[in-house]
This record gives sequence, structure tokens and C-alpha cells, in this order.
Amino acid sequence: MIDIVNGSMKKQKIIVMIPAYNEAGTIGKIIRAVPRTINGVGICEVMVMDDYSSDNTAEVSKEAGAEHIFRQKQNRGLGNNFKKGIEMALKLGADIIVNIDGDGQFNPEDIPKLVRPILHKEADMVTCSRFLNPKLTKNMPFLKKWGNRRFTNLVSRITGEKFTDTQCGFRAYSRESALRMNLQGKFTYTQEVFIDLVEKGLRIKEVPCKVVYHRKRDSAISGNLRRYGFKSLGIIAKATRDTQPLTFFGLPAFIIFILGFLGGSFSFVYWLLYHMTTPVRTLFQVSVFFMIFGLALGVLALVADMLKGLKRGQDEVLYRLKRAELDNAKIFDKIENGNGVERVNGNRNGNGIEKINSNGNHKRKFRRE
Repeated sequence: MIDIVNGSMKKQKIIVMIPAYNEAGTIGKIIRAVPRTINGVGICEVMVMDDYSSDNTAEVSKEAGAEHIFRQKQNRGLGNNFKKGIEMALKLGADIIVNIDGDGQFNPEDIPKLVRPILHKEADMVTCSRFLNPKLTKNMPFLKKWGNRRFTNLVSRITGEKFTDTQCGFRAYSRESALRMNLQGKFTYTQEVFIDLVEKGLRIKEVPCKVVYHRKRDSAISGNLRRYGFKSLGIIAKATRDTQPLTFFGLPAFIIFILGFLGGSFSFVYWLLYHMTTPVRTLFQVSVFFMIFGLALGVLALVADMLKGLKRGQDEVLYRLKRAELDNAKIFDKIENGNGVERVNGNRNGNGIEKINSNGNHKRKFRRE
């Protein structure tokens, strides 16, 4: 890689982030399988984001060799845990952040495949696709395959780009895409990332990777397909509302107004021809309501589009603030107490569980009860 600022070759630092919740049985194998030597990469470290697990996920991760382990102070959900992980990885100086699940579905040896397009400046985010190669999905349960394709088609229509898999969590993010990312969903993040990054003009590339499905293991997120579907649809709807307000509000406004206009026109023509309103009086009243409601919704679409412009400016300011904070930081391993996480591993002496105070210097060890 060429460092444009200094005009020299610069080896990239990769943080492999593993969001985990009660993954003590599998996470150790994942950590040990992470390749520490990747062509074009100087440093490759593992960071575990423990979402307040009730088992010994943190201890197993530490024994397996994870360089950084953070534990949420309460269970926050995958979406929040992912966002916090991105924040922590950036503060640790990551040039590329690779996110991989801790349940053993994905092979860590595929990490070089994900980071290669970013190293070659071909993409800002690279995601594993389970559908680019049909042979890789032969063991996927039918309902999951059907649901994944429906959500993928929906996200593709919203973004205007063709994707094959928008639910997979095995991804690599450049520093730029991680800084630009502003997510709102608490339950999950997978579809929202596509909508957010495409709206900001960042490049997304898919690469085929093999996935292993365990028959006796249900996903903590998508195990209940109905719950997952409704919550994911809610997140997609909110992301679409914020990124494409004219479509989100304007299209329903247009349809409602046209329905009202057609009904009103029919009622008016009927009155002209027969000089009576008895059979169509209710239709006329409903039509007038539809036209008024459609106009009001259209005005809301224009106002929301104006707010989108303001949001775009706020996102740019937030991006510049985050970038300035990281560029000006001299020590990346100082995590303020206000971040809402406990540092389990990654301290200088490498022992015990520590909590970092607000000044970033004084550290106090403690044991979990």
C-alpha cells in the first residue's frame, strides 16, 4: 500500500473483530485459526466484543490468544455491540476491520480473500457472499435461503445496486468506511450497512466464501425467523426513510393522491351525467380525504428531503470529528470510561480484568463475581 500523506509504503494494521454472546464453545477455535501473517499487512490482531455473556467467553478468548477483549456492561444486542466494536477497533489504530462471527460458521482462513480488494484499493467494504457460488449454499436450510434472498432483493432495490447476500456478517471494512458508517439499528446491522454506505458513495464488493451450518445450533439473532424478519424490516425501513425520504414518503403520497383523484373524478362525472350523488357520495368523501392526505404526505416528503440535506451535513461533520480525533491521538489503547465497556484483555501487563478511568491513565484491576 502507498501512504499518500508520506509518499511511502505502509503496512496496514488489521483488527479482526469477533462480536460474541455465549460463544465459549467455539470462539477459541476461531481465534486460533485467524491468520497472523497476511501479504501487505504489518499487524493482525484479534479483538473480541463480549456482549455481556453469561458463560466464560472472555476467559476462553484470552486463553486462545486474543490481543484485545472488551466486555459490554450489559447485554446491548448485536447492532449496538457491532457499533461499539467498530469504535474500539478504530481507537486501536485499525486500517482494516474484519468482522467475523464467533459461532464457527465462517473460516478465518478466508480473511485474506476479504481484505485483498481493500488493500488493492478496489473496494471500501468487502463482504462474504454465500450465493455467488451455488455450491456453497447446498447445506443452508431452505427457510434461511429463501429469507436471505428476499431481504437481499429488497436491499438491492433500495440501493439501486445488485447484491447477492446482504445478511452475511463476515466482512472487511476500510478505515474510511468505518469512519463514514452511522448506524441506528440495535438488533442487527447487516442490511443497514449496505444502505448507509451505498448512499455515501462507498464501494462494496462481494467475494464467495464457504459457510458451515450446524444442525443443532440456532443463531442468537436469526434463530426465530419471524422475529428476525420483522425487526430487520423495521431497521431497513428506518434506513430507507433517512437515506431516500422522497421515495419513502413521496411514492405512497403519489399513489394515495392518484387513487383519490380517480375516485373523485368518477364521482364528479357521475353527478354531471345523472345529477345525483346518492350512490357515490361516500366514494366522493373518501376520495377527497385521500387527495388531502396524499398532498400532506407529499409535503412531508419535501420536508424530509430537506432534513436529509441537513443530515448529510451532520454526517460529514461527525466524520471529520472522528477522523481528527483518531489522527491526533498519540496513544490508541486509552479507552475512556464513558465508552460503556470493560477491558478484559489488552492491558500492558496482560493480566486480569481492568477498567480504564476517564483520564485514560489510572487503571484498577478487579475480579468478576
